[in-house]
This record gives sequence, C-alpha cells and structure tokens, in this order.
Amino acid sequence: MVSSVVYRKNGEDRDFLIVDGAMNDLVRPAMYEAHHDIIPVAEPALGAEQSPVDIVGPVCESGDTFAKQRQMPHLRDGDMIVFRSAGAYGAVMSSEYNSRPLIPEVLVQSDQFAVIRERPTFDEMLNRDKLPKWLQD
Repeated sequence: MVSSVVYRKNGEDRDFLIVDGAMNDLVRPAMYEAHHDIIPVAEPALGAEQSPVDIVGPVCESGDTFAKQRQMPHLRDGDMIVFRSAGAYGAVMSSEYNSRPLIPEVLVQSDQFAVIRERPTFDEMLNRDKLPKWLQD
C-alpha cells in the first residue's frame, strides 16, 4: 500500500507522521497490532539520520495507528511511503468505514502496471444503498 505524508506533528513526548491511508485501508495493525515494514518510496541518502515516529492515519480514533515508535528518516508533507506485504490483506479486509472510499488496486509486473479496481466515487458508494418502497412515502 502506498500512502502520502499529510503532516508531521512534533509532540512533547513523541513525533507523529500523519498519512492519508487509514485503518479502513489496512486494518490489521488496528485489529491485532500486525507489523508491516514501512519504507519511504524515495530511498534516503546513505547514512541519513532516523528517528522514532508513530505512523497514524487521519481517522480520529486511537486505533488508526500503523506503527508506534518506528525508526524512519525525516519525511515531509507529500513524501510517499510504502506499507510492505499489505496487498491481499488490504484488498480483502478494507472497508468504506467513516465514508472513506476504497483505495484503488494496482497490479504490477516488472515495469508494467495497471489499475485493476478503481476507487469508487462518493456517488457510487451512496447509490448502492436502496430505500425500501415503504420508506419512500
């Protein structure tokens, strides 16, 4: 799973990387503290300083945490990270919780890639719900 840093929050006791991916996209860390390697898309310079950060999503819930005190190079807003080994887990366990659309799925082989599931629009999400006739009057 690929995600972007939305904001780096420096706290008194710990620092946070807030990313645009959330617990609805990859629920395993929230459900049972599953570990996924998380690396920057752009390889940091050799010997780049690292520091511990909590990597969290934008859903305002304590469970929207991907990693606690994970050593990471300094990342800024807009930098991209990869959650490794998340593919099948993210696809089959993801949800539209909190009205967050499912993320698109991309199939990659060597230097080729294709979107194999588009991100639904809000209208597509809402149009799946149907009111029974007895509630429409």
